Amino acid sequence: MPRVVVFDEFGGPDVLHVVEDPVVEPAPGEVRVRIEAFAVNPLDEMVRSGAGFVPVPLPHARLGIEGTGVVDALGPGTTGLRVGEPVILAAVPDAHVTGSYAEYTTLPASQVIARPAGLGIPEAAAVWVGYSTAYGALVEKAGMRPGDHVLITAASGAVGRAAMSIARYIGAVPLALTRHTGKKDELLAAGAAAVVATDRMDVVESVRDLTAGAGADIVLDMVGGPGQQQLLEAARPGGTLITAGFLDPRPAPSPEGTTLRTFRYRGFDHTLDAVVVQRMAAFLNAGVRLGALRPAIDEVFTLDNVVEAHRHLEKGVHAGKIVVTVRPRR
Repeated sequence: MPRVVVFDEFGGPDVLHVVEDPVVEPAPGEVRVRIEAFAVNPLDEMVRSGAGFVPVPLPHARLGIEGTGVVDALGPGTTGLRVGEPVILAAVPDAHVTGSYAEYTTLPASQVIARPAGLGIPEAAAVWVGYSTAYGALVEKAGMRPGDHVLITAASGAVGRAAMSIARYIGAVPLALTRHTGKKDELLAAGAAAVVATDRMDVVESVRDLTAGAGADIVLDMVGGPGQQQLLEAARPGGTLITAGFLDPRPAPSPEGTTLRTFRYRGFDHTLDAVVVQRMAAFLNAGVRLGALRPAIDEVFTLDNVVEAHRHLEKGVHAGKIVVTVRPRR
């Protein structure tokens, strides 16, 4: 039978183990995908450790919100896809049941999109969460326009890198925020117009200098916590602050009393909306075709080494996405 990664208790990477599960036949409107590769995301680590935002029933819980593969079977009446077509998983809201850490998954056909031509399998596995989050936050929510100065926290992460690429592609000016000066060259190479390193630079003063005193038009905060106060001060009056991350679980300051537009972005707000997903897919296809949008891959593991992939994630030293390839047994 096909293999799937599950966990029966919350804890460190060692709680993950590979078991065999029968394939699920797709119901009307569903599609079964043979997974070729999946990406390992911080949310997976949170869920595995018991720190996720929604309760996860145990035992035999699955993981995985991102992946790529080929259509293996269609449910009755399912249209718009064909068996053998390469696809990307666009949304896996019930990952504890249908997560991508497996040889197969079955989900609604509306939750997959065609895989952009020109992406290798590891890249396709790692492209959607970062780019759909950055696009949804900056374009759909914040209305980013050419010329906007966009301050991006956690810029070396997957969403941060995607945000810099999308800003560049649209004609905006990405300003990367990082805690370490040593990452400056890496971030400039990844597309940042300038880098603000908080170990040696004052955030507010630096952003003011980079924007001729005006402040950032848009701030994309992937961190949260008390440090958000500096971001509020670094934004221009009437600008936009959009929070899309949770790296710092401590309370963030209230934006009350400012003239900023503030949004809390959640990916499923858009990735479960078929109309927005099609816009995202069209944007991604065009960017990939022109060479403007392409995810960075840090390291590739095999399914048998999924525990090592999670250990690597926990070290926090990766530059780009961690990917696990899946090769069904013959």
